[in-house]
Amino acid sequence: MTIFLALVLCVLLCVLYRLFITPRRHARWAEEHFVAADYGLPPRAALDARRPGPPPAPYRLKEMQAVADAAWEGRWQVAESYVEEAGDDWDERWSRIELLQQVAGEDDAWLDAWRAARPENCDAATLHAALMVHRAWEIRGSEYADKVSLERMNRFRAMLPAAIAEARQAALLDPANPGPWVVMVTAARGAQYDHDQFRPLWEGLVSRAPFHYTGHWQALQYWCAKWFGSDSLMMSFAEDAVRKAPAGSPLAGMYLHALHERSKDAESSPLRTTRAAKRTLERVAASLAEVAPDNEHLPALRHLLAHSLLEAKMYDAALEQFRLIGPWCGAEPWRAGGDPAKAFEIARGTAVKLSGATRVVKARNPFATF
Repeated sequence: MTIFLALVLCVLLCVLYRLFITPRRHARWAEEHFVAADYGLPPRAALDARRPGPPPAPYRLKEMQAVADAAWEGRWQVAESYVEEAGDDWDERWSRIELLQQVAGEDDAWLDAWRAARPENCDAATLHAALMVHRAWEIRGSEYADKVSLERMNRFRAMLPAAIAEARQAALLDPANPGPWVVMVTAARGAQYDHDQFRPLWEGLVSRAPFHYTGHWQALQYWCAKWFGSDSLMMSFAEDAVRKAPAGSPLAGMYLHALHERSKDAESSPLRTTRAAKRTLERVAASLAEVAPDNEHLPALRHLLAHSLLEAKMYDAALEQFRLIGPWCGAEPWRAGGDPAKAFEIARGTAVKLSGATRVVKARNPFATF
């Protein structure tokens, strides 16, 4: 019996060492001794915490600024054309609606003029409904419900039914357009829709755009434990997104968002390193490898993927993602501690250490003196 207890104690100590001591030791090495350039990675001095990835191409920035300037000058026709040029690429169309929402947030007189001139235009009506939801959330803020004053919460909840009604009217203007349904799915959790109320909105969206990225992200928020779901429902929803994601779509990244959402809850179980969990991460990585490099969602997803691969002890795969990320570190989960560059540096140093990566052999300078 004594030998048995000694063996159990030995196993327990080994587990505790691997869980607590070993990670700290590797993190300390990454912080004190890791030299990124030795492994072909951008040096710490080159890290940029302002963005998750490179800025949009100059021509895209110029185009977006031109659209904003035209709108503020009252030329709403430019905004109308800008949205329509996306055609039935519903992710791109929604991205343009989101840009115009920011523009209207500064000054929405041009939007009122657009709606007055084109009362039959679904995009104008959708934009107005989306702006209503955005303004409601601005009043509420991003805190947990118990941190929001009763006055702010009441104003927030009073604004959402009108926004949903506006979105329903917009949906009648163009039955094929999923935009109004994205607005309704977004507003549903704030409006405290139960599952029976939410599901028809979700079905309305995916029947029009089965792989809509933002629509899925908003639904993921509905199904998470802090709103109207649970870890189980959220993970099931995310895993379904991985299974159905088409080639070239970032939709499989919903699984990474779900893992990140779960990590915020101290009571949630951490990512398990089971074979099934690792296979899912491999599928996500393979799916994201097919996404166009300039996709607006890809940089943030690579950061979440690198972190999740580290958590799953898939160090080679994590290091591959860090190489693809480059010097950009202004993303979750690195921002959570207030020093994203430091957190990012420790994470990629840990990936280097535990993957067993070798230093890059530097070319010898033939002109060096001896």
